[in-house]
Amino acid sequence: MRTLRGFLQIAAASLLLAAPAAAQKGFPFTGESLRYSINWPSGLSLGESTLTAHKTDKGWDFDVTLEAGVPGFAMADKFRSLATGDLCSLELDRDISHGGRKSREKTTFLQEAGKAHRVTVFPADGGTTDFDIPSCARDALALVYYTRKELGQGRVPPAQTVFFGSSYSVRMDYAGAETITGGDKKPAVTDHMTITVRGPKANFTCEVFYARDAARTPLAIRVPLALGTFSMELVR
Repeated sequence: MRTLRGFLQIAAASLLLAAPAAAQKGFPFTGESLRYSINWPSGLSLGESTLTAHKTDKGWDFDVTLEAGVPGFAMADKFRSLATGDLCSLELDRDISHGGRKSREKTTFLQEAGKAHRVTVFPADGGTTDFDIPSCARDALALVYYTRKELGQGRVPPAQTVFFGSSYSVRMDYAGAETITGGDKKPAVTDHMTITVRGPKANFTCEVFYARDAARTPLAIRVPLALGTFSMELVR
């Protein structure tokens, strides 16, 4: 059960990443909704996750939902991020349900002041925390889309601090082109990235495979753990 919980937390955070074409659909050109199958190392499905992007007057509204589990233990997480047009975070909501354990918190990013304010909404006695942030601070969801935008411009994002409850150090490395077979069972040439995350509640390296379309759509995420390699694969 701990392995399942750990993988799903890593996957949610990892969802922490061609030249632009005017008519291209999908982020960063228009809104999009992507659906992923979450799989055991054997290939059996654990559940599903969706990533959604909506264009707003202030910038972007990102949503991630994750529903998965095994008999006797279910996970249902929801994350929402509001970001500027430059993909600097404005707000992050985390609504987490792991079995009988539930929590909800909201972080407001005051970019001009270099501060952030986090409130634990549930449980009610969770308290508040204020902390310093760097210029154009990003939460994990904003980083996912920022990474895709940078890859579309032929750049690998620099190492940076990312916020997702706690602060994490994230480094991305380009591992070259790789052909994979995704959820649609068709081979695709992808840009293979390794993403290393270090922080108080995480210490892992995962792999993300991006399509070579203008939107740099993530086709698969793979997380090696003690029981094998768990994966999230785009469902066409």
